Amino acid sequence: MTLRWKAALPLATLILAGSAAPLVAGGTGPYSMTVLVDGVVAPEYAARGRIYLEALKGRNFSILLGNPTGERVAVALSVDGRNVIDAKRTTAGSAAKWILGPGETAEIPGWQVSGETARRFFFTETKRSYAKWLGDTANVGTIEAVFYRERRPVYPRPVLRDRAPESGAVEGGVEAPAPPSDAFEEKMRADSPSAGGSARQEAQARLQKESDSYAATGIGSQTRFEVQWVRFDEDPTPAGRVSLRYEFRAELVALGILPREDNLYARDRGRGFEREYAPDPYRHR
Repeated sequence: MTLRWKAALPLATLILAGSAAPLVAGGTGPYSMTVLVDGVVAPEYAARGRIYLEALKGRNFSILLGNPTGERVAVALSVDGRNVIDAKRTTAGSAAKWILGPGETAEIPGWQVSGETARRFFFTETKRSYAKWLGDTANVGTIEAVFYRERRPVYPRPVLRDRAPESGAVEGGVEAPAPPSDAFEEKMRADSPSAGGSARQEAQARLQKESDSYAATGIGSQTRFEVQWVRFDEDPTPAGRVSLRYEFRAELVALGILPREDNLYARDRGRGFEREYAPDPYRHR
């Protein structure tokens, strides 16, 4: 048995099964994760094998988790690769989790900084993000929820004492190791011989400046959000996963997910014949 988080939410933030949030395309399992920007559901765009949404700089957002099933589930929730409960970079299996009851949804407003307080999520540039302050921007632009069912009691079955275990049988699952952080990669580059000298450093500086302007999540104003620890014995195998990628509009356009909207592009879409006769500007005098 382990301790997990559960939000002691006011009634206004609880939505029962009949009003559960819509399922997110591209996820697995019956569960849902929806991003609300200033209380409004953010439009989602399916492209390149992912689900994207537009980050609106300076705007607060929250994350609505939904459990339409008839059993409790635990949810590991990360923003920019960090658990929103403790800001740790871990596997989903070992992360502290939110607990959703049957047919329950919970709106997570921000980073949980105490048992009573959260600090709001808001879209900002990477250089002003919480991930930058924590020293690891390797996973900015990502929001992911991984859902786990509650473990059911397992009763022992009779087996033959002389029966050998099947070859290659493994009990349980193993999480993939976390990717190296930016700091680790930068140290490795610093320790390796440099062939380009100052030119290489200038190129790296340009790339760093560009990446610092991409969308990420900040840690903003305080909001009251009481939580409590509860017991939950989770099944180690995830029952569902929902992942989102967010970018500013310029990056979504560059990726081909949103259309260009500049005047030259609009002129380039101009067509020829449409009207049968020329309009007469004198006729309406």
